[in-house]
Amino acid sequence: MLPKPVHLGPQYGVQFQDERVVAAYHLRPPYPDPVYDVLVELTVDEPRAVLDVGAGTGEIARNLVDRVDRVDALDPSRAMIERGRHLPSGDDPNLRWILGAAEDGPISPPYALIAAGSSIHWMEWSVVLPRFRDALTPRGVLAIVGQSNLSVPWQNDLQAIIDRLTTNRDYRPYNIIAELENRNLFRQIGRHQTPPLPFRQTVADYVESFHSRNGLSRDRMGADAIVFDRDLTAAVTRHTDDGTVTLRIVGEVIWGQPSPD
Repeated sequence: MLPKPVHLGPQYGVQFQDERVVAAYHLRPPYPDPVYDVLVELTVDEPRAVLDVGAGTGEIARNLVDRVDRVDALDPSRAMIERGRHLPSGDDPNLRWILGAAEDGPISPPYALIAAGSSIHWMEWSVVLPRFRDALTPRGVLAIVGQSNLSVPWQNDLQAIIDRLTTNRDYRPYNIIAELENRNLFRQIGRHQTPPLPFRQTVADYVESFHSRNGLSRDRMGADAIVFDRDLTAAVTRHTDDGTVTLRIVGEVIWGQPSPD
């Protein structure tokens, strides 16, 4: 089997356990609400149990917990789980937090839906995709959930700043679905993209949100984090005069069969 791209290796995935990545994680733009409607519609088998894998602070899990029978939220970061417990619906009795890796964490199948947000990139695909297949009900699917925003006026400046200061010097553009399909680890069945919806936040929160992302952990950037904040703040404030930004966020759900052969 083809090896994973180097920039998605464990030496980069582990940064999501960094203290200041966890602290900034809540500043990421959310998944648009219609994403959860799609996930509920995909949960057709009984019992309507969902596994949110690589759950982080449980954004998916917490937004599904009152719409299905139960949700398990699995993540390898104790700090992410502790933060998630104190967020809305984080203490719901139908939500079970599980500390562990997707490869071997203590899950309780069968699941009518397995959902992976910004997480499947970091897993050992040859291990987790067959595991997901075996953990699903007969009509269960794996849903890969993504979120992006439409181009902003400072997009070119933003990309140049990231390219200059990221600690992930191995990064190359990629498509996660193509990577999995090329390895015969996923067969796409359907796809839904939400219409763009506005999301407003302060410039300071927008800048800080990037420190929850791959290659931009404050715990690893050192003094470059100060340079990043200064340069991105300057780039953004050339286009806004009230201290806020409005992003147009788009959610995407791609679902299919893991490890189909």
